[in-house]
Amino acid sequence: MKKLQYNSPVILSFFLISLVSLLLGFITNGWTTSALFSVYRASLKEPLTYIRFFGHVLGHADLNHFLSNALLLLVVGPPMEEKYGSKELLIGIVLTAAISGLLQFAIFPGTILLGASGIVFMLIMLSSLSGMESGKIPLTLIFVSVLYMGKEIYSMFFVNDNVANFMHIIGGTCGTVFGFWMKKRKKK
Repeated sequence: MKKLQYNSPVILSFFLISLVSLLLGFITNGWTTSALFSVYRASLKEPLTYIRFFGHVLGHADLNHFLSNALLLLVVGPPMEEKYGSKELLIGIVLTAAISGLLQFAIFPGTILLGASGIVFMLIMLSSLSGMESGKIPLTLIFVSVLYMGKEIYSMFFVNDNVANFMHIIGGTCGTVFGFWMKKRKKK
């Protein structure tokens, strides 16, 4: 009999914590989702505000929202964790969460942000850098950037669907910057 392998500790832990936060949201009738797993403009004197800067990537509005992010996370995440390492990927996730949380707080005071799509798009852009050779820009990065960024920019202006397209772009930008930073770091 084969043993199960916890093959991607950061991605699997992120998935499981997100699943627990979704279940807590159902159990508490949305209280935990609002109090811990969404970011919005609130008083900086409130301690939970700081938790929400990071925790919003773990929250989801419903099962469909969770599944759409979880499936991509579980497909794209493990190869990126294997390529860059667990510690480095965790740093990328935490930084992406903080940047998107702070920007949401500062720029969009009247709206709530939750979900892992910024992290998913960070991973997608990071994966488009796979196989990058020193001093060269991968063609996959250009195609993914044009198609992905183009779709998100179009949606920002012409589609009214309560999707945080700007934060998708922020997540993708974080993934691109992180990928180039990691490549530069590995050279040293």
